[in-house]
Amino acid sequence: MDEQLAQLIKNRRTVKPAAMNGQRIPDETVEQLLALANWAPTHGYTEPWYFTVYSGDGVKRFCAAHAELYKTYTPAAQYIPGNYEKLQHQGDLASHIIAICMKRGDNPKIPEIEEIAAVACAVQNMWLGATALGLAAYWGSGGMTYTPAMQDYLGLRDQDKVLGFFYLGYTDQPAPEGRRLKPIAEKVKWEK
Repeated sequence: MDEQLAQLIKNRRTVKPAAMNGQRIPDETVEQLLALANWAPTHGYTEPWYFTVYSGDGVKRFCAAHAELYKTYTPAAQYIPGNYEKLQHQGDLASHIIAICMKRGDNPKIPEIEEIAAVACAVQNMWLGATALGLAAYWGSGGMTYTPAMQDYLGLRDQDKVLGFFYLGYTDQPAPEGRRLKPIAEKVKWEK
C-alpha cells in the first residue's frame, strides 16, 4: 500500500470554522479541489454532485441569508436567538463555503442512496485534497440544511437534496490527534 496515501487518509481532520484564521485561499485552489470531487465513483455515470461556491463577500451574504432563513422558517416556540447569531457568523473566519448538493440523476434504476453516497465520495475527495494542501475543512449540516427553504434558496428541484456545507480555510492551530472509538476488528465480520 502506498504509505503517502495511507497517511493522507489517516491525517484528514475536521476543523470547525471558528478555528479558522480568516486567511483567503486562492479561488484556483478551490477549483482544483472541485476537480478532484468530479472524480468520485458514480453508478451509471449520473455524477449527482452539485456545488455552489461562496467566496469573498459571498461568504458573508450566504451566512446572512442562512440566518434569515432560520429566522423566517423556524416556529417561534423553537427559535433560539443564539442559533440565529451562530448562523450569521459561522463563516466569518472561513475563506470559502461550498453548498454540497445532490442533483438526482434521470435514471430511475439508480437508488437515491447511491446518489447520496456518490456525493459523499466527492466531498471526501475534496477533503483529502484539502488535507494534502494543509487546508482546514469542515462539513456542517446544521441550521436550515435539510429544509425545503434551503433547497429553494439553492434553486434545487424537489428530488434534489442539500447534504451540508463544506467550510474551507486556514488554521493556526495544530491538527487534533486522530482517534477511533472502536477498533476495526469490531466493525468487520469475515466469512471464509
